[in-house]
Amino acid sequence: MKVLVLYDYPPSPGGLATQGDLLYKGLLELGVDARAAHFGSAQEKEWYYRWFQPDVVVGVGYWGHTPQLILHPQKFSIQPVPWLVADGYIANYQEVLNELPLILVTSHWVKEMYVRDGISGDKIEVLPVGCDTNSFKPYDKNNPKILAVREFLGISPDQLMILTVGGDAASKGAQEVMQALAIIKTEVPDWKYVCKVWPQQRTTFQNSLDLQMASDLGIKKNITYETNTISRNFMPYFLAACDIYAAPSRLEGFGMPQIEAGACEKPVIGIKAMGMLDTLVDGETAFLANVAQKIVVNEVTLGHESGFENNYKVKFKEPRTVDYRANVQDIATGLSTLMNDAELRQKMGKAGRKRVVENFDYKIVAQRFIDIMHDKLGIK
Repeated sequence: MKVLVLYDYPPSPGGLATQGDLLYKGLLELGVDARAAHFGSAQEKEWYYRWFQPDVVVGVGYWGHTPQLILHPQKFSIQPVPWLVADGYIANYQEVLNELPLILVTSHWVKEMYVRDGISGDKIEVLPVGCDTNSFKPYDKNNPKILAVREFLGISPDQLMILTVGGDAASKGAQEVMQALAIIKTEVPDWKYVCKVWPQQRTTFQNSLDLQMASDLGIKKNITYETNTISRNFMPYFLAACDIYAAPSRLEGFGMPQIEAGACEKPVIGIKAMGMLDTLVDGETAFLANVAQKIVVNEVTLGHESGFENNYKVKFKEPRTVDYRANVQDIATGLSTLMNDAELRQKMGKAGRKRVVENFDYKIVAQRFIDIMHDKLGIK
């Protein structure tokens, strides 16, 4: 089997790049003849098509990447198999997607979104995102690398560290977490809430809104926003330094940081919806808050990035849920329970790592990919 994997290569710290890179790494370690290229590099992709002649081209992205992941290899008679995430709706390329023999998606919720929006479900297979469980692993709290992380964050040894990681924090449910912390702030041991976000123009404004909320709630002194660029190599130590990972996300097709936190033996606060229904087990590896609200739209305005002219309006026949909000009281209950019970944190953390190692290790995901290629496309 010869596989060309298309993603943001060489990998940036982002989730889609990590998703593709771990599949590529897993395939190589399992003896598959695989190559990797940037999904947007037409010249490099064509170069691989001509000399490498892959049996299949696996492209990581969402439906808006159809021209780069599907139409481009098809132009050279190469079989594309997209590995897709979802952002709440599929507004274009249904005809192209339905002509494919196989589509991979990252969770059962993502599959539901594609089926709901017109893609045939019998050609969709769920392939979860992998995790490097050799890198993301538990560390002793007195490990100098872990102590150093907590020290530069200004967190003392006796404080509890709650962590959220995302492109921006609000989309990962940070505002709901802050509201929950304000409810229980006098009922739990001393704590700090750290939000690690990526330095982007859009997040600068969102960060200011989040911090204003923290100020209004009277908990700003306990909130830290980290906006420096960091590498994927540093992320395992960041996660291992926390006591609780909190991300009751507003939109989450899979939830890679939640998986990585589990691999580091950290209990998770999530939401009982979307991709987290695949990755987390309520009451065992995580506490999942109920959905308090669904944000619904009747139309969206899209542009070139989605295959339309700019400001093109797509009107849905039925309203689409594009965002969720977790129940704040449920988050507060889960946080209070974990913050007041060190043994429970340890127990749930160990259960989380066991689940990740058994189900989401990147080599397990790569082997699942190989099996799907054989079973669905007859590629050996």
